[in-house]
Amino acid sequence: MPLFIITGCYSTTAAKGMIADPSDREVAARAIMEAAGGKLHSFYITTGENDWMVTAEFPDGADLVPALLVIGASGAVTNIKTVRAYTGSEFKAAQEKAGKIVSAYKSPAR
Repeated sequence: MPLFIITGCYSTTAAKGMIADPSDREVAARAIMEAAGGKLHSFYITTGENDWMVTAEFPDGADLVPALLVIGASGAVTNIKTVRAYTGSEFKAAQEKAGKIVSAYKSPAR
């Protein structure tokens, strides 16, 4: 199954709620990913541009979108970003395919 890296930030309201009533946010992340048909691989609180990072597997990117809609609509998180991650073997297969189709493209550069 495809692997996705998802990052985001907690809203001010969420931060206040976590201070008033601490909770394990990994449990919440796992629940929504599984409800949408995915599998949570990892959950991290991060520093810098994002407050958290998740890696999750989903059968298809379209299966991930409902989970992201629910998370975003909650108002608890902002700046959600998702990227598809590829394993080394998946990237090697892409390189091999590129070698087979390279002659089909004519570059506009001279």
